[in-house]
Amino acid sequence: MKTFIVVLVASLFSLSGIAQEKKSKNKKVEFKVAGNCEMCEKRIEKAAFSVKGVKSADWHIDHKDIHLIIDENKCSVEDVAKAIAAVGHDTEFIKAKDEDYEKLHGCCLYNRL
Repeated sequence: MKTFIVVLVASLFSLSGIAQEKKSKNKKVEFKVAGNCEMCEKRIEKAAFSVKGVKSADWHIDHKDIHLIIDENKCSVEDVAKAIAAVGHDTEFIKAKDEDYEKLHGCCLYNRL
């Protein structure tokens, strides 16, 4: 009887561990990204696609947000936000460094908060 209980408890722990590790391969995400123009759009999307695990990236100039499909097993939203900030664009999660922002073309210099 003790053996049965030990095996049952061990099985439950291993199954719960498997369930917690499983992440979505096609998670839809969207967040705010500052920018002004089509040059910004290309730069932002290119930065997003540079992150392994990004399957789709579409920045909307009218709403100033990016729509992503990511594989959570390979990347996180924070990974994508860091890559976008590194090319000079503030996100709702990470602000670009001043020196990266200042490298943007004149028409791309959006109003920072």
